[in-house]
Amino acid sequence: MQMQRRHGWLLLAVAAWNVITFGNFAKNLYSAYESGEDRATGYWVAHTVLIVVNVLIAAVLGRLGVRILRSRD
Repeated sequence: MQMQRRHGWLLLAVAAWNVITFGNFAKNLYSAYESGEDRATGYWVAHTVLIVVNVLIAAVLGRLGVRILRSRD
């Protein structure tokens, strides 16, 4: 399968979606932590790991999308 421009745009859109949604999730998680919400430590660690992994996935997808778009110019 050959990658086309539309695939590059799709990857960039998915990367942006990940950054926006998990950025909001991180903000809400931090607000809950700062307000003293009583949760087990595992809760905070697990959700922080989810955020970090999804931001890394967004970076990989974004980089791949940019590479596809640049190679098609």
